[in-house]
Order: sequence, then structure tokens, then C-alpha cells
Amino acid sequence: MAESEAQAPRATSNRSTVPVSDVFRDYISSNWADRSDATPAPREQARFAAARRASISALHPGKRLILPAGAAKTRSNDTDYPFRAHSAFAHLTGWGSDSEPGSVLVLEPSADGHEATVYFRERAGRDSDEFYANPDIGEFWIGPRPSLSQVAADLGLNTAGIADFDAVLDSVDANTLVLRDADRDVTDQVDGRRLLDADLELAEREADGVGNGTDGDVALARDLSEIRLVKDSYEIEQMRLAVAATKQGFDDVIADLPAIVAHTRGERLVEGTFNRRARAEGYTVGYDTIAASGPHACILHWTRNDGPVMPGDLILLDAGIELESYYTADITRTLPVNGTFGETQRLVYEAVREAADAAFEIVKPGIRFREIHATAMAVIARKTSEWGLLPVSADESMKSENQFHRRYMVHGTSHHLGIDVHDCAQARRDLYLDGVLEAGMVFTIEPGLYFQPDDLTVPAAFRGIGVRIEDNILVTESGAENLSIGIPRTADDVEAWLRR
Repeated sequence: MAESEAQAPRATSNRSTVPVSDVFRDYISSNWADRSDATPAPREQARFAAARRASISALHPGKRLILPAGAAKTRSNDTDYPFRAHSAFAHLTGWGSDSEPGSVLVLEPSADGHEATVYFRERAGRDSDEFYANPDIGEFWIGPRPSLSQVAADLGLNTAGIADFDAVLDSVDANTLVLRDADRDVTDQVDGRRLLDADLELAEREADGVGNGTDGDVALARDLSEIRLVKDSYEIEQMRLAVAATKQGFDDVIADLPAIVAHTRGERLVEGTFNRRARAEGYTVGYDTIAASGPHACILHWTRNDGPVMPGDLILLDAGIELESYYTADITRTLPVNGTFGETQRLVYEAVREAADAAFEIVKPGIRFREIHATAMAVIARKTSEWGLLPVSADESMKSENQFHRRYMVHGTSHHLGIDVHDCAQARRDLYLDGVLEAGMVFTIEPGLYFQPDDLTVPAAFRGIGVRIEDNILVTESGAENLSIGIPRTADDVEAWLRR
């Protein structure tokens, strides 16, 4: 990686070789072709983002809302992790993978609700030494950056330079709310100014939402989650595209199985093959890929992916592609490495599929979200009872004080899915787990069975087998649609898939 001194906060003068003379500055600033400042038409999601902003505005009348995109996060020394804007910021602006680090969306109270402005660091002119000498924002280092007018047209929003955000901070009072977990520095500045507000003590007594951990900030984060529970048509189409791209990733892994099996760390090759498709068809993976072969499949969040992929074993692949819009799929398939399920492997696999199918069959508007899990668990309890694994009957095991069958599946069956892989995570329990399904909701159904290699409660033939089947489900007006039904699911279909 090239090095530079310059004005970048983390740069160090002891290793810089960038010329600093006036002669060089004048020379590098001259003889550039004129830029194109053509403004784009608003992107497709701009009108959807406007409707989402109206929803959050209606929930917080008279409040100033500050929603940062977040800053780049340091990986090591002066190298950063790839930047991903906070999901709530992306949801309300329509700005996805092309978001500018350090941007802030401000919803300022107005007579009509709120006036929205995005503040970000506009591009440096070529007459500025930032242009060539600042590796954090200089276009020589990170490429062209958009102008204020271009972003305004693209997102259908007011824009302003990040320096103007200081005036917003100076206006902070007890009626200002901030998305606390998005940008620590912005949150600290808001907290400090709220503490100076003359009405702080009264505002605290009225639980008006000020100070660290305030009710108002918590309510804002909650509401930003809850407005994502029902997806709009743009979001649903993005989910379809993410699932389609993810299917290609699974196909790629199957095509590469001979090389994967031949490598001592075949799980890494699975991860790499899938991630290559994610970069080709989307932005990246929506979460760390789980490529768990053999007994690793019994470790629910196995992301080390450093083991071999052995013929005769199953490999559990839990992976999803995130698009440029940040919407992600989340799909799991469990595959027999040599192309054919063994007798016990098939028994376990089909039991998991039966649980998934039973859960899907009840999905429709009006049922409670928790019923999906209960339905899948009833099948898991029955199957493990039939196999003689439980100390009581399936009905007894289903009682809340027992739950013996949960030894073999400790996780939940479903979570909401969208711009986050675990979307709407801060929604209230009575709208999430105890919530009533509505058309437009998208979530997973993902039962599993995991028999640890040292679990003495199960016969030896079961030990080391881990199976999960995960699909992405859309609630429709009359029932549900399995968005990932095109990815083979039955044991027979999976074997045929591998043969192809």
C-alpha cells in the first residue's frame, strides 16, 4: 500500500514522501480536464426513502432527529474495514454501498413535519492539497467523490457540507434525539450539548429523552426498527434479487466441490467461492459465511472455516449475498459431500425439512410470529421422541418447564430479514416475537438438529451430524411465499442438484 503524510488524521510525518513544496502544489493542481457536474435523476429508492422518513417524522413531531451514517472503523493502524453505513441511515436516505463515511442525516422539525438534510464532506477541489495528499478522502487515493448537488439530485434530499453540521450541534437541546449506536463521536457531542441545555433538569423529570441511555433515544432506535417490520415493494424486489444471487453462490460451491474436497482447508475454499459470487453479483456477503463440514455443523456460528470437507460428511452452508442497497438474503442448505445422504443423515435431514415445511404451512396474515417457532418445535420434539432420544414423551417435552428436545436445537426458528440480516432487532417484543404477521413481512424459517460428537444422549450413528435448512419467507395477502424455493430442499432434490 502506498503511503502519504498529508492532513489525514492517522498519517505520520516520519514516513511520508509526498512532495510539499509550493512548486509541486501548483503543478499538480493545474492542467486537469473539466469535471462533469451533471446531476443524476433520483435513484429508484429515493421515493421509498421519503415515505420512510415521513413515517419516522410522524412518530417524533417537534423533535430534531440526528441519524449518522457512522465513521470508517480501523482494522489495523491506518487501514480500515470496508465501510458500511448504519442500516437506519441507509433505510431513510436510500444511500447504500456508495454512502460517504461520516455523513449525517438530520430531520429538522418544520410546519409540515420535518425537513431532511444530509450533511457530508464534499469533494475537495483540485486546488486543494487534500486532493492528492489525504489518503482518507483524497480522490487520488479513494477515487472521485460526489458533489453536494449530485447527491441532492440522486437522493432527492437537501445536502450541506459537513462543516455546516456544527450549526446543527450548536442548536441541540432537550428536543434533540440521536441514533446513539451509529457514531460515538456524534453521540458524545449531542450528549454534551444536551447537558448544557438550560431546560435539562425539567426535561429529565418529564422523561423527555436526554442524557446517556435516554428514553427518547431508545424510542427513536426502536421506531427505526419497527418501521422496517413491513417491507415496501422496493425492499421486496431487493430481497428477490438477493436470493437469486445467493442461489448462484450455492451453485458455484457445488461446482467447485472436487477442488474443495482436495484441499486441507476445504471450508475456506467454500467461503472463498461463495464470497467471490457475492462480490460479483452484489456488494459483499450479508454476514460471515458459515461453511461447517462434518461435526463443525454442530457449532451454530462456525465461521473459522478452517477444516477439511470430507466425503461421507455433510457440509452446512449458511450464507447470503448483500446487494449494493444493503438488502441481504440468509439461506442455509446442508449437503452430502459425496453426493448421497447416508441413512441416518437422510433421516435427520428429512426431519428438519418436515419441521420447516410445517412452519411454512401456517404462515399467513393474522397469526403470531411465535407460532412459527412453536410449530417447528412440535415436529422436532416428535421426531426426537420417535428416535428414543427424550426422557419423556414429545407432549411432555413441549411443556415450558421441560424442553428436552431443545438440547438438539437451542436457537430460534425465525428472525426478520431485510437491510440487516437480523432486521428490526430493536423492535418491541409485542411487535416482534408476539407480533401479528402482516403482508410484506420478510423473515427466515430455519429449524435444525445438531448432535454434538460427544453427546452421549444419542446413538453413535447420530453423533457429529448437524443439519439446518433455512429459507426466506414473504408474507402475502393470502398466505406466504418461499422466496428461496428455487434452491433445492428435499433430500432427493439435493442429491440431484449435486449430480448436476
